[in-house]
Amino acid sequence: MPRRVVIVTRRFWPLVGGAERMTARLAAALAARLDRVTILTARWDRHWPEEIEHHGVRVVRLRQSQLRWWGTWQYMQAISRWLTQQRDEVDLVYVSMLKHDAYAAIGFGDRHGVPVVLRAEGAGMTGDVCWQLEANFGYTIKRRCVEAAAVVAPSPAIERELVAAGYRRDRIHYIPNAVPLPPPLTDDQRRQALAEARTALASANPSLAVPNDAPLAVFTGRICEEKGLNELVDAWSRVVQSRPDAHLMLVGEGPLRAELALRLQSEELTENVVLAGAFDDVEDFLRAADLFVLPSWEEGLSLALLEAMAAELPVVVSDIAANRVVVDDQRHGLLVPVRDVESLATAILRILNDPAGAAQFGASARQRVADDFSLDRCVASHLDLFAQVCPSRGSAPRP
Repeated sequence: MPRRVVIVTRRFWPLVGGAERMTARLAAALAARLDRVTILTARWDRHWPEEIEHHGVRVVRLRQSQLRWWGTWQYMQAISRWLTQQRDEVDLVYVSMLKHDAYAAIGFGDRHGVPVVLRAEGAGMTGDVCWQLEANFGYTIKRRCVEAAAVVAPSPAIERELVAAGYRRDRIHYIPNAVPLPPPLTDDQRRQALAEARTALASANPSLAVPNDAPLAVFTGRICEEKGLNELVDAWSRVVQSRPDAHLMLVGEGPLRAELALRLQSEELTENVVLAGAFDDVEDFLRAADLFVLPSWEEGLSLALLEAMAAELPVVVSDIAANRVVVDDQRHGLLVPVRDVESLATAILRILNDPAGAAQFGASARQRVADDFSLDRCVASHLDLFAQVCPSRGSAPRP
């Protein structure tokens, strides 16, 4: 069992997204079981300190230029150099994404006999496998990635893509995304938590104020076209025709934000739809919400969806393969056809207009996460995998 693990991820806190949150949680949980966990990442801003501690985990930021290609090459060189300097203190390297980071890490591992495990992120057109087909040097990077000791697939869709792309089946390991599970709440506790969360949001930013008796739906994630947010805004214009008191918060940042802001103004939806911005922790948004919406065209296994279900929220999500892995239609929430605005609006209204049914969906959703997507299970699966790929290093993990 490796005792000293380095996790390589080009994006990390304060950059916020599903992969970044998953990496942070996994690193902290592994650090409680191993001797040392270090996160190796890029220094995106020269004003950032070169080293910090994040939830008890050492984070080392490597210098990179702001020039795109030069910055990537510089970052790859920095990974190789840092790992080489620390080679006697590294038992295993775990890399998020099958991109330049992975190429550099595997090169180090081959030279020094250190196993490297990769984690594929995203599925479909926005996933790592597709990136390797289309990016400059993608084929070269793939040729090295297939030699990794193991590749973690966070969803069945990603697992299928890896097999189709030529990765060895015996080196692909399905370990789904996972989230911590908050304690269950009684009805009274849930109402109190909702009121407190809405008060906290309003105190943080008056634009986030929502009356306690008004329905609130939340989306958390990257603000981009493939998340189906244009369709969600179209659907919300229909929702407010039936429920003028209904509110929607879009939590996150991304390239579609400016366009959506103009749309909301031109369509006079600013009273009902808020672009909340990015937050390190979305817990208050989930506690404040009555419903979670994820109308993506494509997904891997959405961490945002798991977080919402763990918070006991009913969900309305697009009917895509990755979402079907988690959500049973009519049990944990509602599945709707991709880019179908009318069906999306109808499903949202159904849940907002049926609080009792929504509560049943939410309770079932939380149980689904508890059964199959808990962080404890995810950590145990990673420790088992790490022990398989380097059984001779270190000793057993701490209980």
